[in-house]
Amino acid sequence: MRLFRATVLVSLIALSACAGIRKSKVNPFNWFQRSQQTTSVALPAAPTDERMLVDSVLDMKVEQFHGGAIVRAVGLPPTQGYWDAELVPQPRDDSGKLVLEFRIFPPVAAADVVNQPSREVTVGLRLSNIKLDGITEIVVQGAKNARVSRR
Repeated sequence: MRLFRATVLVSLIALSACAGIRKSKVNPFNWFQRSQQTTSVALPAAPTDERMLVDSVLDMKVEQFHGGAIVRAVGLPPTQGYWDAELVPQPRDDSGKLVLEFRIFPPVAAADVVNQPSREVTVGLRLSNIKLDGITEIVVQGAKNARVSRR
């Protein structure tokens, strides 16, 4: 009977602490907030990638999964026909900011400017928990704007 009471007491104490975990940084659903519009981030002087930056970044989300996160961004180039889009990680700094450049090749031939949904390009990047360690802010950089998501 004594063991039963001790077990019930320990269980009740453990359950009362669960409300604190919901709002803590241990909970993976609290890792990143919704993205926000921000001004452009300073880029390195000599880009190593021949692709250009997408004109503007419309949306950016950081979606959690077991073992890491997926950064998904939607960009809007000036015309149709842009291809080979990719989020290119830049070297991390000590502040915990990870800058991802939204790089894309222009069309081979002249392309029309049609409606916005037909020009939108979606791209994603998988980041493991090891790569996310120490990151407090993820920035997706375009030519005219950037979107940021903070922890």
